Amino acid sequence: MFSLYAFVLCFLFALCGASPVPVNGTVNVLEKRITHTGRGTWFNVGLGNCGQWNSNSDPIVAISKSLYDQNGGSNCGQWLTITNTANGKTANGYVRDSCPSCGYNDIDLSPSLFQKLGSLDTGVLKVSWHFQAKGWKP
Repeated sequence: MFSLYAFVLCFLFALCGASPVPVNGTVNVLEKRITHTGRGTWFNVGLGNCGQWNSNSDPIVAISKSLYDQNGGSNCGQWLTITNTANGKTANGYVRDSCPSCGYNDIDLSPSLFQKLGSLDTGVLKVSWHFQAKGWKP
């Protein structure tokens, strides 16, 4: 009986020591995806709040100033996937600015990015959008 007990105890110790370890020593944590729904507008870009000059032909996104401030500007350079909820068109853009007049879930887009979702003449689109994982590129 003692040998069975010793065997089971040794087996349990061996099992506990066999926990998986990442190959490169790092652990990737996925951010929870939150889908935002708000207004999408367009603006003529320039020097953004992220400190870089941008062109109207770049896929630039300005997130609301409140969201930008909440994250301390850490979303600069992060890609978003944006969908026009009226026609289903989808496009990707990256954060390079903040929008002081936008509501929390609203975004302001460069003209070239806005045109992938709808006509500039429309001016305002109802959009849903979410951040991609940092480091993601289309």
